Amino acid sequence: MLRFRTFGALLLLAPLAAGCGGDNSNNTPTAPTPVAVTETVNGTLTANGGRTHEFVVQQAGTVTVKLSALAPDDTINIGLSLGTWNGAVCTAILANDKAALNTTVTGSAQQTGLFCARVYDAAGSLTASTDYTLDITHF
Repeated sequence: MLRFRTFGALLLLAPLAAGCGGDNSNNTPTAPTPVAVTETVNGTLTANGGRTHEFVVQQAGTVTVKLSALAPDDTINIGLSLGTWNGAVCTAILANDKAALNTTVTGSAQQTGLFCARVYDAAGSLTASTDYTLDITHF
């Protein structure tokens, strides 16, 4: 009778044991997909002036700065650069001294850290203050 009970208990537990183990799914964690961040900054550029905008890159990848608006005259050219920021100085890495409306400067951040976008009056071409908008995209 004891054998019958033991055998009966084993039969009841068999389906539970069959559900364990043998799972071929890959449980290796994967890194999250990077999400691009776009920061929009506005400012006013004066004749013979320059403005720097700092930002933090959280993950290596593509960095772009786009000159998305100029006013009152959107046909002028200004300087637009992308570089690194040390807390006091923007060191230009990529520059376009004749950036027109919708010009984009694109670089690649090899590591996280402080970066900067800079607009400036290239060669003293501005005769009046100009409002601008930059779209800075990074990870």
